[in-house]
Amino acid sequence: MSEPFDIDSDLVRKLADLIAETGLAEIEYEDNGRCVRVAAPNTSMAASVAAAPAAAPAPTPAVTPAAAPAGDSAAHPGAVTSPMVGTVYLAQAPEDPPFVKAGDTVSEGQTLMLIEAMKTFNEVKAPRAGTLQSIAVATGQPVEFGEVLAIIE
Repeated sequence: MSEPFDIDSDLVRKLADLIAETGLAEIEYEDNGRCVRVAAPNTSMAASVAAAPAAAPAPTPAVTPAAAPAGDSAAHPGAVTSPMVGTVYLAQAPEDPPFVKAGDTVSEGQTLMLIEAMKTFNEVKAPRAGTLQSIAVATGQPVEFGEVLAIIE
């Protein structure tokens, strides 16, 4: 008797390794209508796996704004959201000035902050030019995918 679909054991192992490396409680991956979620129990590094057909893609955008701390900010057309889970840094180094501050005029593609994930620093760039209305995070703060980081007017 065959399963409804094959489970990619290499993918599951990679996701489990990612959980162990980052300390996340769980991670979910969706591809071609299949969804794999790997969760680490509280007391061991072994991962439990649940695989099921994925729901329609529409729920994903609905979840992203809910993850943001301020509901009004998430709906703002100038919201800059986190492209990943990680730790945010507003400057290149602790002794350096921040890349930008509220009230600054920013250009499209300008670095606003860094997100460290898996020991790699990823630049968060301005998606458009404008005035940086606010920064919604602080240096060293953990952020989730889709969380509002800043607002550009």
